Amino acid sequence: MNDELTHFNEQGRAHMVDVTDKRPTERTAVAYGRIVMQPETLSRIQAGTMAKGDVLGVAQVAGIMGAKRTSDLIPMCHPLPLTKVDIRFEAVPEQNAIDIYGTAKVTGVTGVEMEALTAVSVAALTIYDMCKAIDKGMEIQTVCLLEKLGGKSGHYKRDGGNQL
Repeated sequence: MNDELTHFNEQGRAHMVDVTDKRPTERTAVAYGRIVMQPETLSRIQAGTMAKGDVLGVAQVAGIMGAKRTSDLIPMCHPLPLTKVDIRFEAVPEQNAIDIYGTAKVTGVTGVEMEALTAVSVAALTIYDMCKAIDKGMEIQTVCLLEKLGGKSGHYKRDGGNQL
C-alpha cells in the first residue's frame, strides 16, 4: 500500500496531481450504496406510484449526470472523458432498502473511483428527493468502492464483496 498522499505539494497545500507523463489505460470502478426507507415508500417506488414519477428512472439519469460532473464537485478530480456509466438498482424488501450499484469506465491516465462513488451518491440523493414528501426518515448508507480495475495500483476488490 502506498501511504503517500499525492494531493499535497511540498508546502503541504492541496494541488491537482500531475498526470502528464502517465500512459492511458482502461480503468473501471464499481461503487455501492444503499437507501433505507419505510415499507410503504419502497412499495410505491416499485409500483411507480410516487407523485413525482418514475423514481428509479430519474435516479438513474441523475447518477449518470453526477458521474459526468464529478470534477465540478470534487476540487482535485481531473475531468475525464467517461466511456461508460451505468447505474443498477436492487430492491431488498426484507430490509426496506434499495441497493445501488454504479459502474464508471474510461480509457485514461487517472482512475474513475470518484465518478462511480458520485454516481451512486447522486442516485441515492435523487431517490431521497423524490420521496421525501412521504418519508423524511430515509437513510443513505454504506457508500463505498467495491472494485477498481486498471492503473498503476492495479486491481482492488473490497473484502466481502457487496456483503456489507
